[in-house]
Amino acid sequence: MSAVANSPLFDSVQSFLSSPKQLLIDGRWVSAKSGKNFDVFDPATDEVVAQVAEGDAADIDLAVTAARKAFDSGPWSKMTPSQRGQLIWKVGELIEQNADELAQLETLDNGKPFNVAKAADVALAADMFRYMAGWATKIEGDTLSLGVPYAPDADFHAFTMREPIGVVGQIIPWNFPLLMAAWKLAPALATGCTVVLKPAEQTPLSALRLGELLLEAGIPAGVVNIVPGFGETAGAAIASHDLIDKVAFTGSTEVGKIIIKAAAGNLKKVTLELGGKSPNVIYDDADIDMAIAGAADAIFFNQGQVCSAGSRLYVQKGIYDEVVAGVSEIANNLKVGSGFDPATQMGPLVSREQHERVSGYLRAGLAEGAQASAGGAPLDRPGYFVQPTVLKDASVDMSVVREEIFGPVVAAMPFSDDGDLVSQANDSAYGLASGIWTKDISKAHRFAKAVKAGTVWINCYNIFDASLPFGGYKQSGWGREMGHAALENYLQTKSVVIKL
Repeated sequence: MSAVANSPLFDSVQSFLSSPKQLLIDGRWVSAKSGKNFDVFDPATDEVVAQVAEGDAADIDLAVTAARKAFDSGPWSKMTPSQRGQLIWKVGELIEQNADELAQLETLDNGKPFNVAKAADVALAADMFRYMAGWATKIEGDTLSLGVPYAPDADFHAFTMREPIGVVGQIIPWNFPLLMAAWKLAPALATGCTVVLKPAEQTPLSALRLGELLLEAGIPAGVVNIVPGFGETAGAAIASHDLIDKVAFTGSTEVGKIIIKAAAGNLKKVTLELGGKSPNVIYDDADIDMAIAGAADAIFFNQGQVCSAGSRLYVQKGIYDEVVAGVSEIANNLKVGSGFDPATQMGPLVSREQHERVSGYLRAGLAEGAQASAGGAPLDRPGYFVQPTVLKDASVDMSVVREEIFGPVVAAMPFSDDGDLVSQANDSAYGLASGIWTKDISKAHRFAKAVKAGTVWINCYNIFDASLPFGGYKQSGWGREMGHAALENYLQTKSVVIKL
């Protein structure tokens, strides 16, 4: 059996864990100014696996100073776009070369199955750096022909320049730690910005290993600074820092609103990728077997800890019982266990806090009248495990239908006609993603047009690509990640007018 199958860590991972876990500031690994560290837990065992330096406002200030210098006076700002692109591409290559190690760190830190971490998280992270490397040389302005009413006889040459916004503070979540770092870092670097990155306190390990790879790739000192810490201290310092030009945050809608208020001091630009309560719709003309499998994947992938998870399942009345039974059968047969077990299909939740949160929603859903046709409770074992759960007979007034649970819990409801469906699907404060399963392409297009969501998956779910913009309507956020749309998060436009 392989090392992974027997659950020991690779030698390179053991070596990484045994070394001090410090902050990356100005190209050097340093201890927190306070001298504090915090524990990192394996969610499958509730055991401490590492201690990491705990950055706070003093460390953020040092990191911002380093990023400011790298942006204002070089070397990053003095590099050509081609030179930057080559370094960004190298980061993607190094991620791929260290895929097994990075996947183990994700499994150890987050709990997700190793095979999933390697095939999805690590592969997509490498692809994001490569995709954005190509954009570094393709950021262009426009030339304009002016007709100025009050200067009709004058001749002007006018053009626009697209310039990096400056120093960016980035705060990423714990559900896809490496991938979210890539989503944030790659476009910022491609545009010429410098960064202070705060990984989630629950999952800092892969971001710190990525920091080592960034240095190995030749990213200059100060261009990327990585400061683990807590939201109330390090995160708050990023959001309010007067020398940060823009903050990019992925996380809950509640914290996103706090970020906006904190950023108001110097009116820094803000982009937010926030929560979701995404509707997943199955019509009676769909390929039912494919739709059932897709509905299960939409909610149980990554333990349901996905902002775009298909957590509201709407099924046409004639097939409602069949679909609920099918998704429930998949849930009941999922192998739940350690991410290092090759047989595992669903790992633990990320933390004790998240375990308590999801368990609370399970109790609330049952108390409010929903019935568990699969799961419905935490698992009685060490670690942060809950049962994959299907709640039927749910209604719109229930908390499990209205609020983001961020766990493997789907609320299933029947619908009768299109008008009723669209109204239900849009009856949410969120608007991140949606899915529809039907063989009628006209019906699919009508739904895609009517639903208020940033992504619509038709006869599929959880399809991501570096070229596909991702973001939400309503309280699911501001701006877009991925695709060339993500570059807009880190650029500003300057108009230049010359009188000839």
